[in-house]
Amino acid sequence: MRKLGFVGGIGPESTIPYYRGIVFGVQERMGERVFPPMTIESLDVYRVLELCEGRRFDELVDYLGDGLDALAAAGADFAALSANTPHIVLGRLQERSPLPLVSIVEAARAEAQRRGLGRVGLLGTIFTMREEFFAEPFERAGITVVRPDADEQELIQARISDELELGVVRPETVDELCAIVAGLRRRAGIEAVVLGCTELPLALGDGNSPVPCLDTGEIHVRALIDEILDDGARDGDPAGSVSGA
Repeated sequence: MRKLGFVGGIGPESTIPYYRGIVFGVQERMGERVFPPMTIESLDVYRVLELCEGRRFDELVDYLGDGLDALAAAGADFAALSANTPHIVLGRLQERSPLPLVSIVEAARAEAQRRGLGRVGLLGTIFTMREEFFAEPFERAGITVVRPDADEQELIQARISDELELGVVRPETVDELCAIVAGLRRRAGIEAVVLGCTELPLALGDGNSPVPCLDTGEIHVRALIDEILDDGARDGDPAGSVSGA
């Protein structure tokens, strides 16, 4: 098995299911009780959001890059970020990183293609919804990305930052998110919604969403398991998501 270097803490509520999903996913895939080699470098989600808010992307690259340096020093073979938002600097981070990176965005795009989707909604932090780094790979693949309106984006950002990042899930928030997704289906005919923040599945999923969900964290976990087990991931399967350092 190849050793994963994992940047966690961005945020902590998603780092936990990532860890469990990877460990038990590898066990299920191998059919035996094994624990994959992994090192987690926990960073501060609020520092990441602050740097994004100020568009201080040089500092963000350095902050994430220092974490990747620590993972390389710990003997990792490849690395991943446990969040969508910091992928806003993925291109520059790939140039700076001592390790190949498995992109959550490319993994999600590949899953949308696998499902034959042509029009998806996108929920996430305000940076993920407003900027083009997430939508652009989907659009290149011929998948239309529909985003909530400005007021809805502000609401989603507030609920993520003030509640979900802290593990708080209020029934009112669940209702608000479902209403936003229903509005996207009604106005724009979305076939599915991308949960482009790894904390959103705390409140939204196939069990309550008006349309099917693409849980980016869950999709990312599957891509990471492929790479840990070297199940063709570096040949472009399943996501074509491994980028060289």
